Amino acid sequence: MSLSSAWDLQRAIWQTLSSDPDLTAVLGGPAIHDDIPQGEPFPYVTIGEIRTNDWSTQSSKGHEHFLMLHAWSRARGRRQVQAAMHGIEAALDGAALTLSKHNLINLRLVFWDARRDPDGKTYHAVMRFRAVTEPKEI
Repeated sequence: MSLSSAWDLQRAIWQTLSSDPDLTAVLGGPAIHDDIPQGEPFPYVTIGEIRTNDWSTQSSKGHEHFLMLHAWSRARGRRQVQAAMHGIEAALDGAALTLSKHNLINLRLVFWDARRDPDGKTYHAVMRFRAVTEPKEI
């Protein structure tokens, strides 16, 4: 079974964020999730939507990915969620992540937003990254 470029990218992002000491200090541990465990305490980060487009040329295959990351906090004010966004940006923007079956050409932060959720007690940050990958030559 071949490993999709989107999944390969997601795994590398999860590994990078889960082992980043600055981000895990903000979160109180490696609280990076694809699916939130029931009863997970705040704060934490979730890997959200991933959209992948064909980015192939006439001579080589490639993919363009848009990946959403979400940071969640119930601390008073935006300080904690802003710190989480800073940690994510520092760990990923321009990073040379190692993927198992693909090469990461680039990884860039496109936008970020921090807001209070409608429940009035949760702060929610949304970050979108753009990445380009190509298969490793065997």
